[in-house]
Amino acid sequence: MANKRLRIAVLISGGGTTLKNLLEKQSNGQLDLDIVQVISSNPHAVGLSHAAAAEIASRTVRLADYETPAQFSEAIFRPCRAADVDYVVMGGFLKHVLIPGDFENRVINIHPGLIPAFCGKGFYGTRVHQAVLDHGAKVTGCTVHFVDDQYDHGPIILQRVVPVENDDTAESLAARVFAAECEAYPEALRLLASGRVCVDGQRVSIAPSLDS
Repeated sequence: MANKRLRIAVLISGGGTTLKNLLEKQSNGQLDLDIVQVISSNPHAVGLSHAAAAEIASRTVRLADYETPAQFSEAIFRPCRAADVDYVVMGGFLKHVLIPGDFENRVINIHPGLIPAFCGKGFYGTRVHQAVLDHGAKVTGCTVHFVDDQYDHGPIILQRVVPVENDDTAESLAARVFAAECEAYPEALRLLASGRVCVDGQRVSIAPSLDS
């Protein structure tokens, strides 16, 4: 269970705030990995500028350019194979992809809610937080999970809880949940690098650290 320096690809669709967070954590020594590929579903994604600034290879793969979901997914994962990545990290990637067999339990995503609540198709961004408020939930949070062929469905690696305040708006709640995401995603990647993550069907267990 020795630590491994991960090679990852990051999938984005917009501002790339998750990518930026990972780059900052990497820069300040809190995350020991190599981001070797950035793939965007949107040629105008602001997040591509973060990749360019960090001199990371990037490309755009648009759903509209492919006739079938399988062809789109293959166009996403082909460069990931070529770059010999260990994991594919979704960072605000808004397109549905089919996970090929060789990437089973090697694609991870972070959802701005506590799966299985407030998740699934159409639940992203402030829509999630507004739904939490409309329902009167007292807590929310974020979930890091493996990705399968269903929306927000794969095995859960870890979750972080964020309280809902009486005066919250969707925007204020989103900001606090994102702060939790900024710590949860790197922690999940550190666990994966440690080799302590074990997947058995839908359940994930974390083996004890040798230092504990």
